[in-house]
Amino acid sequence: MWVIFGLIAIIATCINLYMFGTGKDYKLAMAMGLSFTALTIVADYSMVSDWVKAEDWAALLDVVPTMETALWVLTIISIFLNIIPIFLELKNKK
Repeated sequence: MWVIFGLIAIIATCINLYMFGTGKDYKLAMAMGLSFTALTIVADYSMVSDWVKAEDWAALLDVVPTMETALWVLTIISIFLNIIPIFLELKNKK
């Protein structure tokens, strides 16, 4: 499920940037991009929770250290890409 949410977040972010570039209202796409980023993190956390309940320590040891770094980096990139239009809009108004 987290993969689907992640792909939707990427698509929404691309739509956000495209709509800003074409001068259209981009705020709904921005909200969707950030929302699906949050849903991706929650879905990943849910998957890890299932592994803990099943006591699948091998899966936890293999996946969690790498996924932690990936989630941090991708979340920061998602936030940055989704708020770029706001900063550019503010800069252009000055």
